[in-house]
Amino acid sequence: MSRPVIISCAITGPVASKADNPALPVTPAEQIESTHAAFEAGATIVHLHVRDDAGYPTGNVDRFAEVLDGVRAHCPGMIVEFATGGRGEPAKDTARLLALRPDLATLTPGSVNFPNEIFANAPAAIEHLAGTMLDGGVKPVLQVFDMAMLYNIRALADQGLLREPMQVQFVLGIPNALPARRQVLDFMIAELHDLCPTAVWFATGVGRHLETVMEWTLFLGGHIRTGLEDTLRVDRHRMAASNAELVGRAATRCMEYGAHAATPAEARALLGLPPMPQAA
Repeated sequence: MSRPVIISCAITGPVASKADNPALPVTPAEQIESTHAAFEAGATIVHLHVRDDAGYPTGNVDRFAEVLDGVRAHCPGMIVEFATGGRGEPAKDTARLLALRPDLATLTPGSVNFPNEIFANAPAAIEHLAGTMLDGGVKPVLQVFDMAMLYNIRALADQGLLREPMQVQFVLGIPNALPARRQVLDFMIAELHDLCPTAVWFATGVGRHLETVMEWTLFLGGHIRTGLEDTLRVDRHRMAASNAELVGRAATRCMEYGAHAATPAEARALLGLPPMPQAA
């Protein structure tokens, strides 16, 4: 039987706008519809940022709740991941989103320079969010943008703030952070296996690096992320028509590597999640 590969779809992100790609889903209705199409194309995780009425990123609880409810109504068993902390809302404010009980929430275990800003995650804020997730039964997605973050993950686990199996997401190709180089990914995976042997890992490449990193990840046995947050184009000549198109391309790549897009049940088992979404 072929290996199940979990496909995570980052549908919107905090940066791009409809001026960059008109297919970007911004309103709750657009996000629910886009997520449903991506789910049918093979995605089993939706990575969710929301926007305000002007199209800017927001930590508004009602917006997150609306999309969460819509996804759970239209995408049975799909895993919902909230983006929390680091860009915009302080950790003490984003922690309140966890009361909605998504399946997953992002936790970045350190700070890193991005091209035009500092992606700031102070140690106290990281520990606060990790503790809130632990208490609320929300599994952290440990986003790794720089090497030191791996060792911070181990330290958090040693403090009892993380439970096994941990879920780790490598992000490559952002200027000033991890470069999209195969030897870098090889090293990070080797270190992860040494530090956290039971961890389940994902990787994505940003922009033009997305499909290259996807190929490396499939070859190395990891899980993948795609979506309009990570790239607005399918290639240098054409914009992506939708998140579903990007997910469909990822599902095809899985088959090329003798794998298949994981079902919601397979994904939940691999990540140690309950078979059905937790009650809101």
